[in-house]
This record gives sequence, structure tokens and C-alpha cells, in this order.
Amino acid sequence: MSLALVHSRAQVGVSAPAVSVEAHLANGLPALTLVGLPEATVKESKDRVRSAILNSGLEFPARRITLNLAPADLPKDGGRFDLAIALGILAANGQFPIAALGEVECLGELALSGAIRSVQGVLPAALAARAAGRALVVPQENAEEACLASGLVVFAVSHLLELVAHFNGHTPLNPYAANGLLLQIRPYPDLNEVQGQQAAKRALLVAAAGAHNLLFSGPPGTGKTLLASRLPGLLPPLDEREALEVAAIQSVASHVPLSSWPQRPFRHPHHSASGAALVGGGSRPQPGEITLAHHGVLFLDELPEFERRVLEVLREPLESGEIVIARAKDKIRFPARFQLVAAMNPCPCGYLGDPTGRCRCSSEQIQRYRNKLSGPLLDRIDLHLTVAREATALSTSSSHGESSATIAAQVAAARDIQQQRQGCANAFLDLPGLRQYCGLSTADQTWLESACERLTLSLRAAHRLLKVARTLADLEQAENIGRDHLAEALHYRPSNQ
Repeated sequence: MSLALVHSRAQVGVSAPAVSVEAHLANGLPALTLVGLPEATVKESKDRVRSAILNSGLEFPARRITLNLAPADLPKDGGRFDLAIALGILAANGQFPIAALGEVECLGELALSGAIRSVQGVLPAALAARAAGRALVVPQENAEEACLASGLVVFAVSHLLELVAHFNGHTPLNPYAANGLLLQIRPYPDLNEVQGQQAAKRALLVAAAGAHNLLFSGPPGTGKTLLASRLPGLLPPLDEREALEVAAIQSVASHVPLSSWPQRPFRHPHHSASGAALVGGGSRPQPGEITLAHHGVLFLDELPEFERRVLEVLREPLESGEIVIARAKDKIRFPARFQLVAAMNPCPCGYLGDPTGRCRCSSEQIQRYRNKLSGPLLDRIDLHLTVAREATALSTSSSHGESSATIAAQVAAARDIQQQRQGCANAFLDLPGLRQYCGLSTADQTWLESACERLTLSLRAAHRLLKVARTLADLEQAENIGRDHLAEALHYRPSNQ
């Protein structure tokens, strides 16, 4: 039979749609035609595949070869289809049984010598292959990554001849065995290394317990960045589903996922970053910082130094937990369920309100500086806290207050309560959930409405205030929200937003 079909996977965002590589040999003048919306790198695979087959000592058929990459309306790019194309040609030419290709999927770029080179985006393809019930053939360098999809049969190969011998039954390949992937965990910085700032540490506890966004404001050198870097160590560990999502994003973005498996990401982009760097994009859309921070923390230091139009792109993903990048032919969705932590100075010089009176900024300069941040963006930040400068007290002690492990235990207990009650963190409650789980007594509701009117809070801000109050109640394992919880939540909410 001169028709063979090989299963492979494309890469679209962080998904891996199935691609069938069909190879047909017909009589006629020798030629090779590649169809199925291939882009430039895929078109070049014709020459790579021909040289790889010949240099491996195999026969390249002197016939009319037609290769179809189906579905035809899905753009294909990269060298990931080289191996599947080569196997399709060899199987159609009878150099190994076609039936051997039925239960496997193949990814890999071919060198001219027949060696198989690594490709990016293997983990999404591995997860999709596992769901389809097939084994996966990958380059040797990608084997550890593919094995993150537990339960998947992975064959790691370094040369085309190894696969031909395997399919012919001469030298069967053994499934690849992973080596302790879950043990590669790096410790987070400990919160007890931060001297003083008890109010800020309390805000970090509340933010971690309810997955709330947080803004630190204060003069330089008060520890805002130091505090923010400790937040990932307070968050609960990623479960398997979340860890696979994080690793898949890193795989697509050409990052090595094993280095952070299964840690929560902490992204810290510079304030000169563009909008595309934050949300993703490009002719071939790649994930941006907000997607790389999925299930983790996005820290924006010197918040007003970012361009305003760049910050405005955060408003939609802060609400929806995803970002949609539209192109002429398609829309690509990237996950972006991140926790925003930001830091800023109170004025251009940074010393507004300092007891020493060092600030020399005019009221116009201060207003212009603060106008770089829009009200709708600040409205989406649940906790606002001023980090004041404390008296200088150099200490040789390595421990200052509770450790990250102690606070993380409190966070885990609060998160368990939220998961059992509503199935998500308090920050992600929708309006029906807010009504069901954040009910107040008549007296407390009247008191809160009066306070919101005095502070001119928007309805969105009032809803977020209720979510923070619910988190404060969960930290105390209280069934109902009390007046003291509302009062503390109001403390984290500035007026005139």
C-alpha cells in the first residue's frame, strides 16, 4: 500500500491540536508536494527529510510523493513535523509496517544526518496524546518534559534509524523512565528575614489567604520589593492540574519547565516593558508576562513608571483570568489567572509624608504622578497599604517574626475552608457566590453602606471589600463576617477611587 498516515501535534497558543500527516506515493516523475497550509519552516522540511533519509542509509522513493497535513485550514509552522513526514514516506514505501504507526504520535525536527533534534511545546502535545490514548515519540532532549504527563508512554529517540528498527521489530525501544521530577523544588525566601513591617506582613497573609491583589505604597528602602518576593512562599502548593498548566506555558514559551516544577511562578517585569510583553503577541502569538505568571504572582515594581496604556491592558485579565489575542485568521486564548502585587512611591521623589520633610514635590507634580494610574485599575486591587519607614535598627538576628512556613499553614487552613465552601478562593467569587457566602446582618449592612458612601467607593470596590472581609473571617475560622472584619477590610481600601 502506498498511503500512510502518521499522527502528530501542532502548537496553537498553549494547546496542541491534532495533525494527521498523510503520505501518498504515486507513479510519475519524481517530485514531492507538501500541502495543508504549511508555513516557511514546514516547507523547508522537504529538503531536511530527504537528506536525513538518504544519510541514514534508507531508501528515498523515486516516485511522485504527496504529503498532506490535515486539517488543511490549520496553519503549521516549525520543524516539529519533520519526523512524522519522514516516517510517513518510509511507511508508504514499505520500509516498515504501516500498522506500527496507528497507536503513536511523533514530534521532532530532523538534522541532515538523520539525528532528531528537540522542539518546543512538547508538554501540551504530551497531555493531548495522553487524552487521545496514544504513545508519544519525542527527541531524547524532550523526554523528561513529556514524562510530566503521568501515565503517558513516552519513547525517546535520538536518530531516525532507531525508530525504523523499532517499528520493524528488530530493536524495540523501551518506554522512557522519568527521574524524580517532583523532587526538584527550590526554597522560597523566608518572610522572617524581613525586619519589622508587621502591618505589611499582615496584608501579605490576607492576600495569600484569599488570592487578593495587593498594592504597597511607601518611600524607597522600606522593603516593598522584599515583602512582595515572599508572597509565593506563603501560597499553597500547586496541585497536579495547576502544575501541569504552569509547566505547559513555560514549555510553549521556550522556558525549561523542569527547573520550576512544581513551583508557583514569580514574574517581575521591568517598568519599560511594552503592552505586548505583558499580555503576549507577535505574528506567531507567544505568552506574555501575565500568562507566565499563571497560578502565581505578577509583581510590578515602580507601578507609575509603566506606561498608562500598558497598565490598562491588565484590566480585562484581572477580571476574567485569561487574555484573548486576536489576529486576522484566528483568536488565541492564553490563561492568565495571576495574583497582582504592585509597589509604588507616594510621589516622584518618593518621600511624601516622610517625618523628616524631605519631599520637595509640588502638588501638581504629585497629581501628575498619581494620574498615571487609572481609577478602574486601582479599583481592581483589593488591598492598598502604606509601608512607612521604620526607625533604623540594625540587627544581626536572622529571624524577625513568624516564618513563611507558619504563615503558610494559616493560609492553607483558610484556603481549605474556601475550597470546601465554594470551590475557589474568595477573590474569584462571582456575584451569586458573593450573595450566598458574604451575607451580612442588617445592622452591619447598613453600617457598610454608610461607610462606602462616605469613602465614595464604587460598587466594584464594595464587592471586593466584602471578599476581603470574608477572607479575614476565614482566617479566624468564623462562620459569618463580623463588624471587625469589615472594619479591617475598609482599612485596606482608600477613598476617592
